Amino acid sequence: MVQDVLAYFDETTEEFVRRRHRELQAQGLVNAEIFERIGADLKYRAVAPPELSLRQLRRIVYG
Repeated sequence: MVQDVLAYFDETTEEFVRRRHRELQAQGLVNAEIFERIGADLKYRAVAPPELSLRQLRRIVYG
């Protein structure tokens, strides 16, 4: 369990965005909702990244 917690906090912003996108997509949410939720989730990370626009989030996921 300790390894899981350490891995979670070691995750980069890009990895977090991609993982979270997959999770929310699997729940049946559409991209508009997904990117809005990811943007809100980023604020609560242990080390919050600078605020990312919806366009920046899309570029992380889709390149």
